[in-house]
Amino acid sequence: MSEAQKTAERQDGAPPAATGVDRFFRITERGSTYAREIRGGFATFFTMAYILVLNPLILGSAKDKFGDQLDPVQLTTATALVAAVMTVIMGVGGNLPLALAAGLGLNAVVAFQLAPLMSWDDAMGLIVLEGLLICALVVTGLREAVMHAIPQQLKQAISVGIGLFIALIGFVDAGFVTRIPDAANTTVPVQLGSTGTLAGWPMLVFCVGVLLTIGLLARKVRGAILISIVTMTVVALVINALADVETWGLTTPEWPDRIVDTPDFGLLGQFSLFGAFGQVGVVTVVLLVFTLILSDFFDTMGTVVGVSAEAGLLDDDGKVPGLGKVLLIDGAAAVAGGAASASSATSYIESAAGVGEGARTGFANLVTGGLFALALFFTPLLTIVPLQAAAPALVAVGFLMMTQVKHIEWDRYEIAIPAFLTIAVMPFTYSITNGIGAGFLAYVLIKTVLGRAKEVHWLLWGASALFLVYFAIDPIEQLLGV
Repeated sequence: MSEAQKTAERQDGAPPAATGVDRFFRITERGSTYAREIRGGFATFFTMAYILVLNPLILGSAKDKFGDQLDPVQLTTATALVAAVMTVIMGVGGNLPLALAAGLGLNAVVAFQLAPLMSWDDAMGLIVLEGLLICALVVTGLREAVMHAIPQQLKQAISVGIGLFIALIGFVDAGFVTRIPDAANTTVPVQLGSTGTLAGWPMLVFCVGVLLTIGLLARKVRGAILISIVTMTVVALVINALADVETWGLTTPEWPDRIVDTPDFGLLGQFSLFGAFGQVGVVTVVLLVFTLILSDFFDTMGTVVGVSAEAGLLDDDGKVPGLGKVLLIDGAAAVAGGAASASSATSYIESAAGVGEGARTGFANLVTGGLFALALFFTPLLTIVPLQAAAPALVAVGFLMMTQVKHIEWDRYEIAIPAFLTIAVMPFTYSITNGIGAGFLAYVLIKTVLGRAKEVHWLLWGASALFLVYFAIDPIEQLLGV
């Protein structure tokens, strides 16, 4: 846990007297309060509510092999339903402030890699199959054993890398950092704003939001992140009403014509578990499922470790409490996402925003899950928060997670180099999985060249071998002709 978080907790008052709910979630035991958990639940929801817009946009814009498209309204309902149910289950069963929803990256794989090869039902069936296989890995204890085999300082590097990654997500979501089009003929891949300068009212909202958030954090104000999100949303609503704003991106801060909308559950159960085998063949299915499993497996691992570390919940050996239940629920979320045609659901790193507000238990998930449940009916109201108002929270949380870098022994190259690659590759490739893979491979290589290969846990050898396949998947597919 960062020093900033510890200080904030000391100033947040004495914990409440224990009740049945308190004891179940261990709220007092973990040094939290109902107020912190509620604030954290709201903060997590607002920083990941964009998925209600983005997931239908990604999946709904693609066509399957037969030219069919998924209905955006049904996709919104499925996305909100899976997020609500699985987030609550994680809170009650895993007792971690770890929210779940359709995974970004994974949904793009479904839309642009799976769907063109088969029907939507077949593609979602592969997601269900992937989730079932992950659950099997959990039941056998293999998934938990891999997490325990990772050296403590490499786990801390994962948390730091995620901190930089989540800050970059905030900058990109707000448009503060943009990709330079290839037509620019430049070797610089990203730039400030859309033209190399900061321009427009939305950018002003983001910049003021960042300043407000860090100012409140520096002042140790309770609810700093949530206050910033709400305040800047109000500011954005006013600006949008008075100024001529060309675009806000995915979410425009304007009061909706109607507050309540009717959910459409038409996509639930629309999947075929083994249909893909008849469409593309066994070898292709195996490679596709392998890619999905590896990405989901290590994305979740990094997220669980990073969020738990920031919340101060890791034990003396760097282990996550109740890890087996947490991983099983995460695997079940993938199954649920595929069964609802919402793509694979997974743990969200944006949960760190809730931790930044003081959430330490699964009680915060009841709040986050409840808000997603409300979104089934109040989607127009709950999606008025623009990314420019929510993204400052991700930048602030990135700072809080970055503070763990001090625990890494930078004068020991055998751990410092893998830690550096883990930290650097995550934001530079926009992938938690890639960062973990780079760190694993470097760690195994350095231990080997130093003649200390026996110190590497056999599970790390196995994981590193899988990452070699993962990074070399394209030439492997070419060799196999798939």
